[in-house]
Amino acid sequence: MKPIITLSAILGLAFAGMSHAQEPILIKFSHVAAIDTPKGQAAEHFKQQVEKRTKGRVKVEVFANSTLYKDKEELEALQMGSVQMLAPVAGKFGPAGVKEFEAFDLPYIFPDEAALHRVTRGPIGAALLKKLEARGMVGLSYWDAGFRVLSSNKPIRTPDEAKGQKIRINSSKVNQAIIKAIGGMPQTMAFSEVYQALQTGVVDGADGNLSNLYTQKQYEVQKHITLTRHTYSGYVVVVNKAFWDKLPADIKAEVSAAMQDATTYNDKVAEEDEAKSLAAIKASGKSTVHTPSAEEKARWVKALLPVQDELAPRIGKELIDAIRKETGQAK
Repeated sequence: MKPIITLSAILGLAFAGMSHAQEPILIKFSHVAAIDTPKGQAAEHFKQQVEKRTKGRVKVEVFANSTLYKDKEELEALQMGSVQMLAPVAGKFGPAGVKEFEAFDLPYIFPDEAALHRVTRGPIGAALLKKLEARGMVGLSYWDAGFRVLSSNKPIRTPDEAKGQKIRINSSKVNQAIIKAIGGMPQTMAFSEVYQALQTGVVDGADGNLSNLYTQKQYEVQKHITLTRHTYSGYVVVVNKAFWDKLPADIKAEVSAAMQDATTYNDKVAEEDEAKSLAAIKASGKSTVHTPSAEEKARWVKALLPVQDELAPRIGKELIDAIRKETGQAK
């Protein structure tokens, strides 16, 4: 009987091993935006593509709208391996030790999406993603989210009208410098706390993109929106490096292909969503939308352009010059 028992035990262990091997690889993808934003939709699209391409060998769990981690916590959670994937704003990598990413926050450094894409989809963008590896992250892609605007419960049509206003920003030295350059008082706070802060008057206004302004219903507690389009609003999709390095080569290839699909999807939705959000905000009648005249736009540019040189020692003059050259704005 002993050989039979031994054989049974061996078979049992083998089947247990097979069962364990069949368990899917889990990717927890955490982000702070609403599910109906371009980022939220792109994350869901990525999930579908990965699971389809890998035939269920990889499972993606998406945690939207700060349900798992707030924006102040998520990078640490990724580096610790508590989540495997994030899509934070580019400037957030500055406080995390990769200051070069704060170049994306610089005002008026990207005149339009075409100029932006020459950077994000070219050698400069690739070199920046490579820098994340030293911080335990692998950069997979850039996701567009339009350009940032200013909102407030007080008129903010010109830089002069921003003086003395408390403006919410995300954690970024560049965004601090932007608000200070127009005489405002920058207030750093978690994205999930912005609506209540605007509603209760803790802050007067906010710096952000139209999609978040609409989906987070911030426009309902903001009387004025000015389409300054002063700064790029976008995300960098990153994955935990230790997790990524352990993935089989074929799985990496499928995840990368799914990410490329999701990026194309995101950028298309982002462009459409910006127009839809603006139309919906205008139709609500709850917030007055101001488009700067050519003269007013020139005043915004004049007030904010010096921030590029002011932050050059922190971000890197060579990088800023390279971006200016790529976008046709070389001095």
